[in-house]
Amino acid sequence: MSNGSEEQTVLGWREWVSLPDLGIETIKAKIDTGARTSALHAHFLEPYDKNGEPWIHFKVHPFQQNLEVDCECHAKVVDYRKVTDSGGHTEHRYVIHSTLVLGKTSFITEFTLTNRESMQFRMLLGRNSLAKHYVVDSGKSFLLKRKPKKIKKQ
Repeated sequence: MSNGSEEQTVLGWREWVSLPDLGIETIKAKIDTGARTSALHAHFLEPYDKNGEPWIHFKVHPFQQNLEVDCECHAKVVDYRKVTDSGGHTEHRYVIHSTLVLGKTSFITEFTLTNRESMQFRMLLGRNSLAKHYVVDSGKSFLLKRKPKKIKKQ
């Protein structure tokens, strides 16, 4: 299960996470070992220049079936690449880095930005973000953090 002496944390197939760099306190992520890169729901994407570097302004509806909560985010663009989704559709996506808090662990990981409005999960957490520290128990859910008691409107 682990290579070396490092113990790996067990995740369920879905987990509550936070993205503090983006101001997102809580978002439900599908743990997707079939996806290489993590994907974050984003709409209203607006690229801009900040001190000679490419940045992106975007909005996130962090909760499925709730369009009232809308987080405004800004992040430095680290890449713009062609991504093929599980349905075989190809699109160009902005790529950002952000701190991800998952259970008691936080680390910087890569996300592609795409509109996931019609999808059940606003975020997919891919295997590149998981490989070093986690294993997945596909029969369990929310092993690290429970849903917040009350979801605040922002």
